[in-house]
Amino acid sequence: MMKRTMAALAVATLATPAAFAPSEASAQDRTITVGFSGLMDRRNRTTLPPLTLASGKPLAEAPIELFSGGYYQIDIVADGSAELGLNGPDFFRAIWVNEVVINEIEVRPLGLDSFEFDDEGTITMSFIAIKPGKYALQIPGTTGDTQRVEITIR
Repeated sequence: MMKRTMAALAVATLATPAAFAPSEASAQDRTITVGFSGLMDRRNRTTLPPLTLASGKPLAEAPIELFSGGYYQIDIVADGSAELGLNGPDFFRAIWVNEVVINEIEVRPLGLDSFEFDDEGTITMSFIAIKPGKYALQIPGTTGDTQRVEITIR
């Protein structure tokens, strides 16, 4: 029994990259650099086009496509023209939120359901896409196609 345990430990040790040594792994058509920060290394982060909360203007220019395991950052910008929110509980449960920055205050939430702006401002959110599927973020109480953004995690 001891020999099996030692053999398994030796194989696991040899199969593991050297401690703290950056390595690269290919995922779809992108290269992920795994260093001291793991997936959340800045070189892995993709900055998405901002979402705009403004009265009478579209929320996004186009649907958003993400890859499971990808590290992303997005700005949600409100111009203050109306009190508006952004709702998307299914999407927020399909991602791991690293950080939400509001007025230079960093928040690391366990979960999100929605955001609401009473005035102009910007929220910056960084996250890792986890669960593949089709999701939507939308302004609550609206039905127009321009008041929602479709998000696909592949």
